[in-house]
Amino acid sequence: MAMRLFLSIAFVLSGAAGLVYESIWTRYLGLFVGHSAYAQVLVLVIFLGGMSAGALAIGRRAEKVPDPLRWYALIELAIGVIGFLFHDVFVWTTRAAYDSIFPALGPGVAHVVVKWTLAALLILPQSVLLGATFPLMTAGAIRNEPAGSGRTIALLYFANSLGAALGVLLAGFVLIQAAGLPGTLLAAALANVMVGGAVYIASTRARSAVAAADGVSAPPGGHPVTAGIAGEPGVAPALYRLLLAVSFGTAVSSFIYEIGWIRMLSLVLGAATHSFELMLSGFILGLALGALVIRRRTGGDAQALTRLAWVQVAMGLLAVATLPVYMRSFSWMAGFMAAFTRTASGYVAFSIARYAICLAVMLPATICAGMTLPLITRL
Repeated sequence: MAMRLFLSIAFVLSGAAGLVYESIWTRYLGLFVGHSAYAQVLVLVIFLGGMSAGALAIGRRAEKVPDPLRWYALIELAIGVIGFLFHDVFVWTTRAAYDSIFPALGPGVAHVVVKWTLAALLILPQSVLLGATFPLMTAGAIRNEPAGSGRTIALLYFANSLGAALGVLLAGFVLIQAAGLPGTLLAAALANVMVGGAVYIASTRARSAVAAADGVSAPPGGHPVTAGIAGEPGVAPALYRLLLAVSFGTAVSSFIYEIGWIRMLSLVLGAATHSFELMLSGFILGLALGALVIRRRTGGDAQALTRLAWVQVAMGLLAVATLPVYMRSFSWMAGFMAAFTRTASGYVAFSIARYAICLAVMLPATICAGMTLPLITRL
């Protein structure tokens, strides 16, 4: 239980750092490509696409990795190192692009393609590495505590998502004002380095403890490498393909919701500095709460499959049901603008009220979205 709590806290910090990067990348790339709304979409595409590539690459090898937590720690350290270098790399790349590359290309399609390609490549390496963290962390946690695999995955997903929701707010409301964009990047990178170092030390001590208890040399990671959880049957090929399709479809619908809600709520919240952070945090908080709600209800295979079906139905119905809530939010916003004074404390209260609007619109469907990964991975 102590190890589970430690890994959960580490994953909260890791999630916070990851979404600090996403929030800051949006601002950096908005300066480069000249359009903040398109920069948000580009960052989301590369961030999620890179994470999926990283998860795929490490997921195919997770069972053969002798010590997932040690590899997780090394990847966190690598993310931190890139974070320390990002600002200088961005400045050098954009200066070279505007001084040499773009004048040579001239206006036209090639100019646009090169600009967006450079913007994507700037954030791709860290995105791929971030995608490798979840499968490695869950693999290491399950090997340390094989009995409650469903609960462990749900808890880690909740911890990572909760950290992400907090990280967006921390970056937008505190760090940027205190340290600027470069300083905010350094803070996120420092968090990665701290998490990587702490998990590396904990993994080393766990191996030593297992070796001392057994009186023999422990295998790397403290436990033998297994192909699955003992006593649990494999998934039938047809069900496996179905679960992959459901996972893909849920992701498509979830992030269509996110982009749609961000565009819709921007009409309510306005183009104020912190609007994007509030909307992004509200979306991710719903995912975290969904994982927390389902944590003790992963159940057996039949129960998990039935719950997954009902969660999908509820997610669609609740998404449609948010439309009248959205229409009412305009009058709520007008009331908030009239109620709060234009002072520093008034702005804090006004921001909390805007966050409440985001949660009212997003939370019902995103809680359902947050339940799907623990249920699918349990199966």
